[in-house]
Amino acid sequence: MSTTLPVLNVVVASNRPGWVGEQVGRWFTGIATAHGGFEVRVVDLAELALPFLDEPLPAVEGEPYRHEHSRRWSELTASADAFVFVMPEYNQSFTAPLKNALDFLYSEWVDKPVAFVSYGMKSGGLRAVQAIKPVVSALKMMPIEESVTIHLRQTLIDHSLVPTTAHEEAATQLLDELSRVAAALRHLRTAVLDAVG
Repeated sequence: MSTTLPVLNVVVASNRPGWVGEQVGRWFTGIATAHGGFEVRVVDLAELALPFLDEPLPAVEGEPYRHEHSRRWSELTASADAFVFVMPEYNQSFTAPLKNALDFLYSEWVDKPVAFVSYGMKSGGLRAVQAIKPVVSALKMMPIEESVTIHLRQTLIDHSLVPTTAHEEAATQLLDELSRVAAALRHLRTAVLDAVG
């Protein structure tokens, strides 16, 4: 049995310049790294700079992808065992760059857990999380219930994020559950591959 740590992609899902997504992502990444249950990678969608979906074939049909940016995104996603989406709420939903990034791929998401660190002024991003759950479920991902909800009116002081002890505890609980589910689904994916092979 492999003792390699599962790979966690922390996906920072806002590309709005100068906003707080980078701060939230950096804070959560620090906690995830200290947790020790994952090999942690940060995927910043602003840096990834995927164009609007430009593959001629539906992702469900699988490779080959025509474009280099699609192949790069596929490799980065396929090699991950779990995901945390660090996501704001815009107009009571999640961001267009995140939906676009999800739509580029299909099999790379299947049978992998996803958790949410959301933030926003009014609801802390809760409505965005509810909006995205049917999307990730359609991709056969498993959303976990443990989450981190950051209300910026209370935690953004002079444009700097000041998380509370409660946020840190929620992040640890999220990571504990994500680690448990990732291990089970990793075993499932391995069994499926062995059966096919």
